[in-house]
Amino acid sequence: MILLFCILCLMTSAGHNQAAGPPASYGFPGPPGPPGPPGPAAFCGRDIFGPIMEDLETLKKSLAKVKLTINYDFVRSVGQKYFVSNKEIGSFSRAVDFCSQRGLELALPQNEEENNILTQVFVESNENAWINVNNKEVGNFEADMKNQHLAFTKWGEGQPHKSIQDTGCTMLSENGVWKVTPECSLNAYIICQI
Repeated sequence: MILLFCILCLMTSAGHNQAAGPPASYGFPGPPGPPGPPGPAAFCGRDIFGPIMEDLETLKKSLAKVKLTINYDFVRSVGQKYFVSNKEIGSFSRAVDFCSQRGLELALPQNEEENNILTQVFVESNENAWINVNNKEVGNFEADMKNQHLAFTKWGEGQPHKSIQDTGCTMLSENGVWKVTPECSLNAYIICQI
């Protein structure tokens, strides 16, 4: 019956230039086609967010640099380290407190270049700056305040002085040498590091 209907439809439309009608809504689906090529791999969270997180870290570091230049009179960078100071003077304990209250630590040069840069804070001659070395914890001035062995030292002649057996604090002098004083209440420049 359907076949007869289709033949009749073809015969009546043959030879006429008419527009095709809408597709029929009946019939059976055809067989599935061949498999296609594999799609792109799915993105993992780190694939998407990795570059964004790196950009955020870079932005944080840049903002930290801007904050340093706004908040401190003296800002010097050496590699990944920054030395900052408001050119204030104070005792050794005041210097440690000043830096720690800002999430920083008292400066400690790790090489000759850093040592020389610290001397740039001095405005006048015959000045000193506190550095992060004392013998409270370890003795013999061989470690920093965190008990880590000193990788670099620049002791002046006869330093650290053997007569200082108890608490002593270390200063960097204007000529770049280190010296120990038993008088940790003396005033010297406060320089912090990041």
